[in-house]
Amino acid sequence: MAYKKALVTGGAGFIGSHVADALLARGVEVLVVDDLSTGNKKNVPAGATFLKKSILHPAFPRAVAKFKPEAVFHLAAQASVPVSVARPAEDAEINVVGTIRVAEAAHAAGARCLVFASTGGALYAAGTPPFAETHAPQPLSPYGIAKRAAEEYLAFFTRHHGLPCASLRYANVYGPRQTSGGEGAVVPSFADAIRAGTPVVVHGTGEQTRDFIHVDDVVAANLAAADQLATGAFHIGTGKETSVNTLLAAVERAVGKKADRRDGPSRAGDVDRSCLDVEKAKRELGWAARVALEEGLMAMFL
Repeated sequence: MAYKKALVTGGAGFIGSHVADALLARGVEVLVVDDLSTGNKKNVPAGATFLKKSILHPAFPRAVAKFKPEAVFHLAAQASVPVSVARPAEDAEINVVGTIRVAEAAHAAGARCLVFASTGGALYAAGTPPFAETHAPQPLSPYGIAKRAAEEYLAFFTRHHGLPCASLRYANVYGPRQTSGGEGAVVPSFADAIRAGTPVVVHGTGEQTRDFIHVDDVVAANLAAADQLATGAFHIGTGKETSVNTLLAAVERAVGKKADRRDGPSRAGDVDRSCLDVEKAKRELGWAARVALEEGLMAMFL
């Protein structure tokens, strides 16, 4: 699909700002909406229009109606698993009700597609990875539950209103602009501690696995989903399991310094193994991850 105007919610954040960059590079007019609760205004590309607002604010749908985006990329979220465990109602308000508000505004404004940042790592608690989209979700945390519920609401908008909605279930994303204070930010957390000479805390045994994907590959998946007017859920990962211990060793090599490792307790809501089967995205979106982990880490820290 060719489009000239796009809305990016959460566009001052790590992934959203990269999506906004890519859209501007295509010559697309971009509106970034972000309340800066976790995002940074410095991340907003110079060529984008910026509105500091929550997606729950009454002014949000009016701003969307005025802008009239043809494509909507919804990346605004409460993205912390521990916060969702501690404050599930707050998590649901942002991640479920907020997503409904975005879909309502997109439909009312005549948008032609909506691409949603969902989760793959927090959805599957049982079974042997890599998990395909057909694997029954069993989220352990309120965060995973909320993302799954949001997917179902978007499926309703597709069925009832004819709005193509794609839910991209991300693996563990890393890359430039990711800060150590953010959820899932194990890569910058390790790197910052190693550089500062402070202890690196590894929760659990370190043998728990994740599927680490570079933000450039995630951006490409977002654009592919919009281009294809895709609907339904798609796994966006590498299809490869990497243990936290292996990741730490790779970050040490990229930074060029050994870590002062300390072991910590496992975190509530975390799964032991996570890896995504990405064949559906390859087949239907023509997309595949291209950045190898070592390559991506070296590029971050050189």
